[in-house]
Amino acid sequence: MGNFNFPLNLHLLLYVLVIISLIPASVSEIQNTRIADDSRPMILFERFGFSENGNVAVSVKDFSWKSTQHNAELEPSTMGFFLVRDASFPRIFNESEYADNFCVLWSRFVKIIFKFDNPSALNGSMLIDEPDEYSLIFGNCQSQTQVTMDVHTEMYNIQDGNKNFLPAGQSPLPRLYFVFFLIYTIFLGVWVFICFKERSDIHKIHLIMGALLIFKALKMICASEDKMYVRKTGTPHGWDVAFYVFGFLKGIMLFTVIVLIGTGWSFLKPYLQEREKKVLMFVIPLQVMENIASVIIAETGPATKDWLTWNQIFLLLDVACCCAVFLPIIWSIRGLREASKTDGKAARNLEKLTLFKHFYIVVVGYLYFTRIVVPAVLAIISYRFEWVMTAADEGASLVFYLFIFRNFHPTRKNPYLVIHDDDEVAAAHMLEEDDSFEL
Repeated sequence: MGNFNFPLNLHLLLYVLVIISLIPASVSEIQNTRIADDSRPMILFERFGFSENGNVAVSVKDFSWKSTQHNAELEPSTMGFFLVRDASFPRIFNESEYADNFCVLWSRFVKIIFKFDNPSALNGSMLIDEPDEYSLIFGNCQSQTQVTMDVHTEMYNIQDGNKNFLPAGQSPLPRLYFVFFLIYTIFLGVWVFICFKERSDIHKIHLIMGALLIFKALKMICASEDKMYVRKTGTPHGWDVAFYVFGFLKGIMLFTVIVLIGTGWSFLKPYLQEREKKVLMFVIPLQVMENIASVIIAETGPATKDWLTWNQIFLLLDVACCCAVFLPIIWSIRGLREASKTDGKAARNLEKLTLFKHFYIVVVGYLYFTRIVVPAVLAIISYRFEWVMTAADEGASLVFYLFIFRNFHPTRKNPYLVIHDDDEVAAAHMLEEDDSFEL
């Protein structure tokens, strides 16, 4: 009988599943997945938060197998689909320590949907009587055996007599995204009004900031429609494509705005230095690659062999991009600090330094909260409150946008430009005594 080599395989897979559980996947809940020549002992298909009256259905077509062992025979009872809670993995590990030839399909901590005992009827369904967040996994306890198959999965909850294909923690998302779409639409209207009113003081950066609001609003309405169609039908009906497109454009515009404001381009100086151009040419391709990785992660799903690798690539690109945007801000602060010692305009430079310092702190806080705090909290809170962290993430983004647009809007009284001469002495003394502007 083929055995499941737990110390070498399942232990490693548990580590992989923990990593995957920290990265929420945005996919539809009716999926068709192709598995080709795959020998992994466990294949994670998706995670889903079930409420009362939850359902899962799995069907397999075109199943075939091959083994690297000569004269090997298929043992159907060692292959099958099952549901498992994250909290059950340590218990399964403990079981394996005291069992010979352990197979995860035999564990009392998993809910078996079906095994491959009957090759002519490879399908099954299950009514969830214990609401929780479950992982749908294919288990292959026959070592050195590769499987090929087409898998169709459906996971949903029953809400008001209708199927709801969104996990329990994502049900409020269509409405939440629509509310943010309305907020950004109003935001854009106010920005257009301000720019029209102060049109004599508009710079190119203000037009780019307006484009950022347009793409952000379009991304929100596409996200709302995407989730609404997934909730009703299980698939996004093409709205995911629009979401990816506008999300891609929004991401590029956001980091471009951060970099350009950090350099002082347009309102402080009409040109970019060579090193600032290099940063911009570094950030934009990074954003392109990051969005490509994001689309691949969302569209392929964790059942794909390279899915975890793409997640690691995405995180690496995101970290590199976030680090790169700090350089122009640091350069500007240091440049203003040095200029204050030679140009005799200490008060004006103090105002600029203060604003740049606040901008630097806000950028750090925004990136730290959205990239670290939100995913960390999301990994530990109840699956039913996933939408709360989405609201917190979008709320932080809105606050960040408000700070940028409030402090860098077109106006003749911009603190960059208007400083009273009688403040020069006090400002010069402050710059000499206060080392908080050093980075």
